[in-house]
Amino acid sequence: MTTDYFLTRKLSGLGESPISPTSPTNPQALRSNPLAAKVTSVLSASYADSDVRDALGLLDKRGVENNAETRRQLRLDVQKEVIESNGDIIREFGRVAEQLKRIGLTIASLNEGCEEMKKHIQSAHQETAPVLQEASELMKQKNQVESKQQLLKAFNTHFVMSDNDIASLTSTAEPVDDKFFSVLARAKKIQNDCEILLGTENQRLGLEIMEQTSKNLNGAFQKLYRWIQREFKTLNLENPQISSSIRRALRVLAERPSLFQSCLDFFAEAREHVLSDAFYTALTGTSVTGEEDRSVKPIELVAHDTLRYVGDMLAWTHSATVSEREALEVLFISEGDEIAKGIQAGRENEPWNRIAEDEEGASSFDGLKALNELVDRDVAGVARVLRQRIGQVIQTHEETIMAYRIANLLNFYRVTFSKLLGDDSVLLDSLTNLEESALKQFRALMRDHVAGLQADTQVSPADLGPPDFLQDGLKQLTAIMKTYETSFTSIDTREKDFQPILAEAFDPFMKASGSISEDFETPESEIFAINCLLAARNILAPFDFTTGRVTKIQENIEDHATRLIEHQYSFFRNNSALQPLIQALAPLSDSREDLKSIRNMETFQPDTLTQASQTLDDFLPSALMDAMENLKHLQSSKLAREITEEAAERFCDDFEQVEEKLIAADEIWEQEQEQSEGTTAEGVSLRELFPRTSGEIRVLLS
Repeated sequence: MTTDYFLTRKLSGLGESPISPTSPTNPQALRSNPLAAKVTSVLSASYADSDVRDALGLLDKRGVENNAETRRQLRLDVQKEVIESNGDIIREFGRVAEQLKRIGLTIASLNEGCEEMKKHIQSAHQETAPVLQEASELMKQKNQVESKQQLLKAFNTHFVMSDNDIASLTSTAEPVDDKFFSVLARAKKIQNDCEILLGTENQRLGLEIMEQTSKNLNGAFQKLYRWIQREFKTLNLENPQISSSIRRALRVLAERPSLFQSCLDFFAEAREHVLSDAFYTALTGTSVTGEEDRSVKPIELVAHDTLRYVGDMLAWTHSATVSEREALEVLFISEGDEIAKGIQAGRENEPWNRIAEDEEGASSFDGLKALNELVDRDVAGVARVLRQRIGQVIQTHEETIMAYRIANLLNFYRVTFSKLLGDDSVLLDSLTNLEESALKQFRALMRDHVAGLQADTQVSPADLGPPDFLQDGLKQLTAIMKTYETSFTSIDTREKDFQPILAEAFDPFMKASGSISEDFETPESEIFAINCLLAARNILAPFDFTTGRVTKIQENIEDHATRLIEHQYSFFRNNSALQPLIQALAPLSDSREDLKSIRNMETFQPDTLTQASQTLDDFLPSALMDAMENLKHLQSSKLAREITEEAAERFCDDFEQVEEKLIAADEIWEQEQEQSEGTTAEGVSLRELFPRTSGEIRVLLS
């Protein structure tokens, strides 16, 4: 619509019909007509410009009509509006200037106020700076105090014990319970931790705390010591359920070796009285106070036999010792080496005791050894009564075998107690002394017995058998050896330990028998000696601890048997008339000259040799029986036969040598006869005069 308005106005002003903007125009006309040029420039202008488009849009809004009046007034109206708008702007800016002036005044006033405030602030800052600095220092001090308070609280919690804890630790009115041991453990930890405080520059605090803690610990251990003593008075060791609190208290008290040892001494003394009273009750059936105990069979009334009386007392002692040891094992070493650790710790805490122990050569604590020593001290009273009773039995008894049986029984229990209590104990020493006393009594009785038999040793038995006193002695020795066989003597020293018994109970009888054999002539003395030795060997052989002595006896038997063989051999040679022949041929060798000289000897002359042959023939049929008759009193027929056979064998060997010499001599004689000029032989051969052969002799003597 705006475009149409401008076109209509221009064309109407020119008085021309409207033309198209695109219709061709005459360029010359345009140049000559300024209006046309102006129109052309207007028409050629682009209405797409934003300013033009905005202007046209503004005209449309104002509702301007396209007429001459409007066109004349438009510029003026526009300028008027511009002037009015400028005036409005100026008025507004004036008001703005007024406002800005007031703002400037306000700002200036504010600046003055700010300067004033700044001055006040600077003045206040100068005045409050020391206060702030002091407050900062106070805050730092406050933080330090709080840190110290926390440190003090932690220190008090760790190092300072409360009054209740101290009362529980040292007051005898408080029980010894878990709280006591807990507080005690804390006190010991405080004492150990005080070493850290002693490492600082200021040691006063550590020394004061350690002094107080040590005082509390000493009071606690004294309280524990007295409590254990009270408990020991009523403690029943026969009860398998022994209080665990006592075991715990003993392990803790071990940290004070002096108190622990005093407690053990008190306990050992109390147990010694208890066991001594119990042993007296077991012996008599009544208590020390005279009250009868019907549940007990008195040993003195029940054991009528002496050996049983001694055995019952030793058996009771062994039973009591085993029970005591088992009970004390529960108390002292049932839970490892806690007591040993406690005593070691106590030695470290008590250097004066450690120095004394080092001077005495004390080693580390041995729980088993300490247990053995305590048990031995507990039964020391029983050992004294036992030594007195058994000593009386030994001194008043006059039977040899019984004395040895008592000694062997004591040996058995001595070995048993050595395994139970070790080698160093009062009870073991008592048993050793009693055993020696019993053996001494045995030796004295044996010597008296041997002395009483001196008159009987001169009587020579007719059958050459062992005399009665030897048989009695061997019977007694058998009983002794059976008793010794049941002893606990070590296998390695078993035979050696029995040699003193043989010296007392065997050698005197054998020596007396040897004295009797000296009164006999050979072969009776050898037969008697062999009979005595055989009886002794048969008694000793079944026992393994007499092997050496049996070997010596066998050697003696063989020596005597050798002499009997020699006697039998002489019997064969002399009674067979072979002895002269053997003696005559003994110096000769096997040379031709010596063999040739045999026929010239007087022993080998025909008459003499014929007589010897006749004597031999008369002897041989009964020779073996006559020889056995010589040994008829020998109690071992086997040995007699062996002796006779050995002698006969030697006789046959000698006869064989004589036979060989005679044959050799006859051969030389025959050779000489053949070489002589005569044809008739002079004399007879020696074999014709002495025809027996060695084979015949062996057959007759076999």
